[in-house]
Amino acid sequence: MTILARLASDVQLMFRRPPRLQYAALCYRVKKKVNAVEVLLMTSRDTGRWVIPKGWPMSGKCSYEVAAREAFEEGGVRGAVEHEPLGSYTYPKVLKDGLKVTCKVQVYVLEVADIAKNFKEKGERKIEWVSCDEAVKRVNEPELRDLFLLFKSKMAERLQASLPKQIPAE
Repeated sequence: MTILARLASDVQLMFRRPPRLQYAALCYRVKKKVNAVEVLLMTSRDTGRWVIPKGWPMSGKCSYEVAAREAFEEGGVRGAVEHEPLGSYTYPKVLKDGLKVTCKVQVYVLEVADIAKNFKEKGERKIEWVSCDEAVKRVNEPELRDLFLLFKSKMAERLQASLPKQIPAE
């Protein structure tokens, strides 16, 4: 590596900002009759790509509380949110001033118990309930796809464990 290339690399590293942190909710419901899991996807307001509800940290609120609040404001859903994150993903975000930043998003699982008729961002986004496999096809971020697959396998284990045990025939 030439000295000039090395200097350019060092300067880039000096000015690289740490990722901005956001909190998100992976919202789901179980269709009991068919024992199938559906997840909530919505379009972003700016680009129209498929996303999950997320937002910036809020003073006085825990990260999982922020995730639950964003789920209600953006998707009109309420429920029980887990206090430990499922995982995280990163994505590039363009801020209002045009600055491009990397955002790291901690994702919390939220089991939906109630869907509101009216909520803050109603009508500003398209909202759909889809399978985890469909969610993987729709979202752009590879790490978010991986989280949907991880969630799918965790839920398959959970649902399997909740099925009545079969008594072997004699």
